[in-house]
Amino acid sequence: MTIFLTILHIIVCFFLVGVVLLQSGKGAEMGASFGSSGSQSVFGAGGGTTFLSKMTTGAAIIFMLTSLTLAYVSGKPSSSSIMSGKTKPAAGQKPVQAPQPTAPAPAQGTAAPVQAPKK
Repeated sequence: MTIFLTILHIIVCFFLVGVVLLQSGKGAEMGASFGSSGSQSVFGAGGGTTFLSKMTTGAAIIFMLTSLTLAYVSGKPSSSSIMSGKTKPAAGQKPVQAPQPTAPAPAQGTAAPVQAPKK
């Protein structure tokens, strides 16, 4: 399911980028909002909702839903573990422990540490 959601999410990403780039800029109609000659439309200076803006809204909704779903699925604890193949030691055996690091031996020819006088 995660692979399907990831593929759908990537497809919607590219579709959303394409639809946004196909739309015309809103700066071209700024003259119409100040009373220029292009403001005689039925829906006012802003114009009606175009097919591309409806596609942008739909793609954005799908993008957000897949984003939230992928975030929810990735946040769940997984059922597999890297320790699932390990077996417990038998009752009479001690578990094997890693060797403990040892302190380095003092170098030859060094003086013994001086102890502070007791009070």
